[in-house]
Amino acid sequence: MDVMVIGASGGSGRAVVEELLGRGHRVTALARRATTALPARAGLRSVDGDATDPAVVAPLLPGHQAVVVTLGISEPAWRVRLRGAVGTADDVRSRGTAVLVDAARRAGVRRVVVQTSFGVGPTRHLLPLGARVVFALLLEPQMADTERQEAVVRGSGLDWTLVQPVYLADDEAVASGRTTPPPATSTDGAVRAMRVGRRSVARVHADLLEGGGQVHETVTVSG
Repeated sequence: MDVMVIGASGGSGRAVVEELLGRGHRVTALARRATTALPARAGLRSVDGDATDPAVVAPLLPGHQAVVVTLGISEPAWRVRLRGAVGTADDVRSRGTAVLVDAARRAGVRRVVVQTSFGVGPTRHLLPLGARVVFALLLEPQMADTERQEAVVRGSGLDWTLVQPVYLADDEAVASGRTTPPPATSTDGAVRAMRVGRRSVARVHADLLEGGGQVHETVTVSG
């Protein structure tokens, strides 16, 4: 399968790229610094570019069967809250996703899997109290943009799935050196634990693309 990953240089994007390549898929990785963030390897095409620019995204899409969107802001949350993001648009999630949706319609690419966050949309009321405080104090602008992003996806007319991981962690290895169990997924917001590894979430993305299921659903991913 030929898959485009948008937002490929962040932790989640890199994990998705690695998972897809490991399963034998061909990947076009788009990010501002994709060529420096992702080592060259067979099956990978890295493209440096702005995901919010239609002139960058539209020419890349033809020939792909699916798109995974992992857009986000990698800067510390407190810094973004105080003075806005530096080098990344504050509305990168919603704006980049809107550009992708328009380009996908034009290119005839229907399958889109978009990573957002647990605690927005249908899972907003399920967020623990402590997390609600953190969201309000530190992440409110980013979560508001994520809400707009989900609205864009739901109104796209494409074959979409929204993936909502709980708190993301870089290291999903247990003390014994074995990998963690398969991630828990649900479509009703149920969670097993409030922490999940990015590689586990990437497995869910790849499974959704390969299985073709859970279209027009929101999938919660937990550890």
